[in-house]
Amino acid sequence: QVQLVEFGGGLVQPGGSLRLSCAASGPILDYYHLGWFRQAPGKEREGVSCISSNNILYYGDSVKGRFIISRDNAKNTVYLEMNSLKPEDTGVYYCVAASLTAIRPMCRSKSLIEYWGKGTPVTVSS
Repeated sequence: QVQLVEFGGGLVQPGGSLRLSCAASGPILDYYHLGWFRQAPGKEREGVSCISSNNILYYGDSVKGRFIISRDNAKNTVYLEMNSLKPEDTGVYYCVAASLTAIRPMCRSKSLIEYWGKGTPVTVSS
């Protein structure tokens, strides 16, 4: 059973930066793709960014050029560096894991996610 715990959410002003981290535990974690989904108030949950077990990256169109995903397998941790934040980035950010799919479909369909964290809230507001 893979367990995911997110850290680092909070309140930030527009244009600011925030770094999320997710501590993962469980069997054969190196073989799992990891990533981040988010859910804004009143909206569907959407994929933000994902990183494959061999470090292939995927970014949603709305965050390309602003967010950076990385993973440290030695620490079983995945990070999301969020820069130039906008009010529309507000939402609950969920750490996710999957192993039975490729990275692009994983990050585009929440039905392919096998494990979810409980989420950490991010609010971008002045």
